[in-house]
Amino acid sequence: MAKAVSLKIKLVSSADTGFYYVTKKNSRTMTEKMKKKKYDPIARKHVEFTEQKIK
Repeated sequence: MAKAVSLKIKLVSSADTGFYYVTKKNSRTMTEKMKKKKYDPIARKHVEFTEQKIK
């Protein structure tokens, strides 16, 4: 069976609030870890979110 192209990943807040987003990533085109600036409602500001695997 073929390996899936898009993987589900967890984007965890760098503000250490425990808040995270779940999104998909194309593993063939984006080989490095994903980083995005998104809104953290617990910290009530935009912070950088980094990729982690979903357990």
